[in-house]
Amino acid sequence: MNSCILMAKIVRRPELRYTQDNQTPYAQMLVEFSPNRAEATPTNLRAVAWGNLASEVAQNYHEGDQVILEGRLSMQTIDRPEGFKEKRAELVISHLYHLDGSMSGGEMTAPTPEKVVPINTHKSNKTEVEKPVAFVSPGDFEYDASYELSNPSAWQPSDTSVEENLDDIPF
Repeated sequence: MNSCILMAKIVRRPELRYTQDNQTPYAQMLVEFSPNRAEATPTNLRAVAWGNLASEVAQNYHEGDQVILEGRLSMQTIDRPEGFKEKRAELVISHLYHLDGSMSGGEMTAPTPEKVVPINTHKSNKTEVEKPVAFVSPGDFEYDASYELSNPSAWQPSDTSVEENLDDIPF
């Protein structure tokens, strides 16, 4: 499955354009993300949004915004003036999130601060640990051999004389 999630910074503002054939809106921008290694330099990647998401990206996102991009990677082939073809990766955006928690391209909203409960803030009203009512040990039970003799089905396996025919399984 082709799925990618990046935390990045917008380094070139989103540009809203339209396709020639059916005037579908698309927004493209350049984002920069840091690799996992500290000594490596940040990497730039072109990100593209289509349709209503493109219009929203162009209106609400600006250069310098820290975002989380969710989408799929796509490879684009470009004819260079030097006479060779170059392949470039781009991210086709399906969801876009501001790092402040707001979201574009979906129906979820971030919880408001008054609805968020911090971890480990629950205080218990109980001051002491409840103790068990009674302890049970193996010596508390007596073995009754008369039960096995009076009820043979309790210790004998079920009727194994009937052999199952596994060849007639319907699948």
